[in-house]
Amino acid sequence: MNSSASTITITFTTYGSLGLYNFALVFCIFVLYISSLCVNFFLILVICVESRLHRPMYILLVNLALCGVVGSSSVCPNIIKHLVMNRQESSLEGCLIQVFFTNVYSGCIFCILAVMAYDRYVSICKPLRYHSIMTPAKIKLMLAVVYFILSLSSMIQVYLTTRLTLCKHTVNKLLCDSLVIANLSCTKTTLISVYGLCCAICVIILPCFLVILSYFHIFTVILKTSKESQRKALQTCAPHLVTFINFSVASFFGVIYNRLSHEVPRTVNIFICMNFFVIPPLLHPIIYGIKMQEIRQSINRMMKERIIQL
Repeated sequence: MNSSASTITITFTTYGSLGLYNFALVFCIFVLYISSLCVNFFLILVICVESRLHRPMYILLVNLALCGVVGSSSVCPNIIKHLVMNRQESSLEGCLIQVFFTNVYSGCIFCILAVMAYDRYVSICKPLRYHSIMTPAKIKLMLAVVYFILSLSSMIQVYLTTRLTLCKHTVNKLLCDSLVIANLSCTKTTLISVYGLCCAICVIILPCFLVILSYFHIFTVILKTSKESQRKALQTCAPHLVTFINFSVASFFGVIYNRLSHEVPRTVNIFICMNFFVIPPLLHPIIYGIKMQEIRQSINRMMKERIIQL
């Protein structure tokens, strides 16, 4: 880029068209965002306090909650700031920071869900070897590798984006992403498109394939067991399945949003953006809190102990 990223300004035209809806939108986003933070941190607190929950599945669940916090926090405060201050501009540097964290968020969710699916596969299909295969140390190593690879790939994508020369500085969206900034460049570059496609295959399509493969083996095994065993297996897998389907649907609409943002109503743009960055981080801890018996029992015990102390 010819100029410093901190001096180049990006203007978001979507905000200027909202008019009287600004206040209602600020209120909804603020309530959803604060609620998401509260339920995620509460779930993290419950798992950290309860020593019996210091197991692989719950370590993954803590990281899923943290990724939700990162995802919503990388988007919601900026959107609220733009709406409240009636200022629809952001520096390119701020946009690139947002691109980095949103890329890490989406990749981490899919990768963690893939590891959780493998955890369920080992638990159901290889129960006698579960504790030797899925140890806390191995889970932490997997997570460290995931975070390192996703951070590195996102940094490379941001670096490639900074090499572009921009001829336009307005976008019809609520937030920044690499495709949006690439579309502002003076020349079309295939490198960023190819690299983005490779990243999507590695951090979205491959984890989804691993989840589907894991559940294929799980259902193959449980169909040969008794009705009671099938019920317990499905009860164990239900929270993860619901979470995976919820985030996959949100991601699908997010892809459509990225490709067709100029061809759909702006209210739909807003809904799809919130559906990807706000709703999943809010619903995931609620789904696990409701469906997983051990978490419910831990919450009830903590509340009873608190009441007794009062």
